[in-house]
Amino acid sequence: MQTYPTEINGTPGNQFLFSKTSPSSTLRVSVIVPVRNEAHHLADTLDALRNQYDANNIPLDPACYEVLLLANNCIDSSYEVATRYQDQYSEFSLHIAQVHLQPAKANIGTVRRLLMDEAYRRLTSSGQPNGIIASTDGDTIVDGQWVHSIMVEIANGNDAVGGRILTHPDQSQVRLYHLRDVMYRTLVAKAEAQFDPSLHDPWPRHFQHFGASIAVTCRMYDRVGRLPEKPFLEDEAFYRALIRMDAKVRKSPLVKVYTSTRTQGRVAVGFSEQLRYWSTMTETNQCQLAQPAEAVITQLRNRQQLRVCWQQRTHSIQLPLLQRIANELLIDFDWLAAEIRQNSFFGSLWEKVEEKMLMGAWATRWQPVLITKAIQDLRAYLAS
Repeated sequence: MQTYPTEINGTPGNQFLFSKTSPSSTLRVSVIVPVRNEAHHLADTLDALRNQYDANNIPLDPACYEVLLLANNCIDSSYEVATRYQDQYSEFSLHIAQVHLQPAKANIGTVRRLLMDEAYRRLTSSGQPNGIIASTDGDTIVDGQWVHSIMVEIANGNDAVGGRILTHPDQSQVRLYHLRDVMYRTLVAKAEAQFDPSLHDPWPRHFQHFGASIAVTCRMYDRVGRLPEKPFLEDEAFYRALIRMDAKVRKSPLVKVYTSTRTQGRVAVGFSEQLRYWSTMTETNQCQLAQPAEAVITQLRNRQQLRVCWQQRTHSIQLPLLQRIANELLIDFDWLAAEIRQNSFFGSLWEKVEEKMLMGAWATRWQPVLITKAIQDLRAYLAS
């Protein structure tokens, strides 16, 4: 179905961005795509979103999902590329708007929130309170079964799904830093599955939950207060809000996207900034560091035991166990005993515990080590 672009000048208020075409009555997933100066590869992004298949490689019903694309503050032809694409593939449920935001609001956090709010409005207005808001980016290529795999994971009882974000291989030294970081975080995720297992997020799993591939039900999106108003790292803040309320977040290896490794990003902080940081480390011969394996395992074991104590908080807490947890995490026992009774969600309790650890003796006790040593030691722990 062909739709027509909406143009909005200035800072958007309560005006709907995508109001000219009503959502399909069979809509289940609303995909949001923030775009800023992505003309060179936007057609590839849209091709991937248009060509979606189920587990048997049968094309998905185009009425079950839509794509909301917002071109924001573009100085290239991104908007024109999108509208030409819309004209060429009229059966593709692609809805386009463009906006010019004032400098204080011209950031990815504002744009992603505008889009996710619109996706929420369209899904709930079509009678889908458990519809799925799925986020990706204008420089990202989703897997051919991306939409289907998200729907499967949500159908399994999860509230949100983080997708695996892959990059194309190159021979740069920066990529070596990136691969070490991925290996370390993957081993930490495996350690989590072993020492603090989660029924809704079992192994195999990964560690990512970022804007290039994250999906959430409308019900949970509303429950956590929508996307936090942050100029950047809004996806990380959103993930923390989900965890804070014990949302079931699945980091599914079946949900995959491919993204660019450009160092000139659209935001001051993010993946491109991390790549620039690693590039500087390479040029200055700095070592890549990480939390030591023993600290990771100690933290995970005590998180699992603290979860047991928290689940028993309305009956009788095992005070000797709680004392041991406080000792090993190097935090005050009386503070922990009070907090365990005051938090309705384990996620909010653990967030406070982590903050306490970072401000206390834990940070002094566990100094960073070479990431290569941390990887080696984690492998040894997991093999034992």
